[in-house]
Amino acid sequence: MSRKPVPAQSGDRSRVEVTFDKPQLLPRLFGEFDSNILALEERLGVYIHARGQRVQIEGSAESVAHAREVLQELHSRVIRGEDIDTGLIDAVIAMSSEPTFSGIIRADNGNAPPPIMIRTRKKTIVPRSVAQTQYMRALVSNDMIFALGPAGTGKTYLAVAQAVAQLITGSVQRLILSRPAVEAGEKLGFLPGDMKDKVDPYLRPLYDALNDCLPAEQVERRIASGEIEIAPIAFMRGRTLADAFVILDEAQNTTPMQMKMFLTRFGQNSRMVICGDANQSDLPGGPKASGLNDAVEKLEGIEGIAISRFTSADVVRHPIVGRIVEAYEGSDA
Repeated sequence: MSRKPVPAQSGDRSRVEVTFDKPQLLPRLFGEFDSNILALEERLGVYIHARGQRVQIEGSAESVAHAREVLQELHSRVIRGEDIDTGLIDAVIAMSSEPTFSGIIRADNGNAPPPIMIRTRKKTIVPRSVAQTQYMRALVSNDMIFALGPAGTGKTYLAVAQAVAQLITGSVQRLILSRPAVEAGEKLGFLPGDMKDKVDPYLRPLYDALNDCLPAEQVERRIASGEIEIAPIAFMRGRTLADAFVILDEAQNTTPMQMKMFLTRFGQNSRMVICGDANQSDLPGGPKASGLNDAVEKLEGIEGIAISRFTSADVVRHPIVGRIVEAYEGSDA
């Protein structure tokens, strides 16, 4: 890999050289046509030159130190079998600026796996932001978790992954996924089919997350056997959900009475995760009428209940999604 070098060192300019083992993995680290290296150069304002197992980084002292840390973290992730893409690069850059990055995300004992991860049948999931790290810790240490924040921050996806992991290991006997089927400009009655056909489009994101964690045939078999249940929140009334991992998605579209009904379904040996964006309610009264806001206000601080909050900085989709969220939040403010 060879590109035009930056000017010779002057002022606070610095140059470091990093040597990587396992040279067979370096093509995955560098990316096709060195796309990952180019992304690092663009984002961190450095010049990176690789020859064999040695990588030379040039730039300001601060940028070079940052780039070295990020490059080493990406290399350790390649060793663990992760695929490097621009989304992961952006996430690692963001996390490397946080004081909790070292020792939480990056293992301190060589190339050992990070302490926070979720293993499912199809993939191993690791956090891509500091907020995700804290959320994943909450998912294994609290009975009830409220996950608040904009779309694309991984609230529901990580909850489904954790639920699948616990179902696989036998920690819970059932996985129950629910959403309120609130009309957001569309009328349910005009959709074709029976009630299941009408509400299934509203539950599609939950199916997508499941299929990303389990083979499709296992998802179908477990749904048929009742191990996995996907249903609107109205179907929860009158039940006690024991030995189950229960997830309520789009919780901002519940009324306070619906939320109270849902939360009091909690049974023995269960875990409940409530996900939503408090600023995006489709209810006629808007966010003020949301059962999610009401519940968080009443329950925050109660033992056994965790509140995980995400912002636009935690969006792990395309970077433009985070900028869109910021623009709308600024407009609303």
